[in-house]
Amino acid sequence: MKSSSASADEANGNIQDDLRQQVASIMLERIDVVTADAVAIFPYSGAEALDAEYCHQLGRLLAEFLAFAIRDGRIDPRGGFVADLHRVVVERALPMERLFTFAYLMERTALDELALSEDIGATTEPWPLVAQLVRRASFDLMGAYAERAQLEPSDAAIIDKLTTLHTRPMLDAVLAKEVERAGRFGHAISLILFDVDRLSVINQQHGYGVGDKILERLGILIRQYFRQHDWVARHSEDSIAVLLSSTDAEHASELAERVRATVEERLEFTDHRTERPVRVTLSAAVINVQVAVGNLIDPERLLADAEAAVERAKKQGRNRVERVDGYSGVLRAAEPQAPTS
Repeated sequence: MKSSSASADEANGNIQDDLRQQVASIMLERIDVVTADAVAIFPYSGAEALDAEYCHQLGRLLAEFLAFAIRDGRIDPRGGFVADLHRVVVERALPMERLFTFAYLMERTALDELALSEDIGATTEPWPLVAQLVRRASFDLMGAYAERAQLEPSDAAIIDKLTTLHTRPMLDAVLAKEVERAGRFGHAISLILFDVDRLSVINQQHGYGVGDKILERLGILIRQYFRQHDWVARHSEDSIAVLLSSTDAEHASELAERVRATVEERLEFTDHRTERPVRVTLSAAVINVQVAVGNLIDPERLLADAEAAVERAKKQGRNRVERVDGYSGVLRAAEPQAPTS
């Protein structure tokens, strides 16, 4: 006989499955509208201009992909839809940042269209779960594409071969998307930057192979501390960035400190010439950003401020975490613009 809690979990699962089917069905019914709205606001008139026909093809594929990801609750990176998307992206060598911008705009237009539904719209009881399902599917879509692109590498590589973390171009694309999302919905975000102390000295004294081994092990270790939907990326030669959304500032800071302490305790190597252990430490920065609806954040400034905070940690003795709360780089929605004259 099933327990009451097991029965309740099963019932909740069935309700969510039914809602997935309903949301996906409405999206597919309105796919032309969703696609047209996303294409209309996609910034494709850059240095490498994309024609409207190509954008519509890519947009419809993303919309279908999103609907099926909502319906199934999972995406097979080796599946046909991911392969089709990869072929279309490679056809025009579309940069990862622009693809992810388009995917985010598709998520936004899908939510705007679903919000009008009488059954599951913004004024109904299921709406918070509907919005969660769409956003999760959008994340799964990007994650599946990232894995597929790793299997079929292109110039726009997204996985760093040494650390097996995401690359800097991937971080830049995701950060731009997430700070826009934070301003749209008023979500808090945290950016953590870890930097290996004296890695250049280690390379000079013990060989670059040792430095590579440290970074390889560091990538494996850091990834264990963060959620599947957190973004962990190699930021530069000797640093790793982690982007967390909707995370409590205390929790983000605690995670950074735990990583620092674990590296200090466990990550070391032996100099085979002297048989002496060589200690590895990290300096880190945590920037916690409280965002209200309508606020704006410059992703480039946010990264630059994180780098500056790491430098402060190093100047104050290394092997420590510099925490920044009340981040000053947020442009408040109600703030008047400075006069231009």
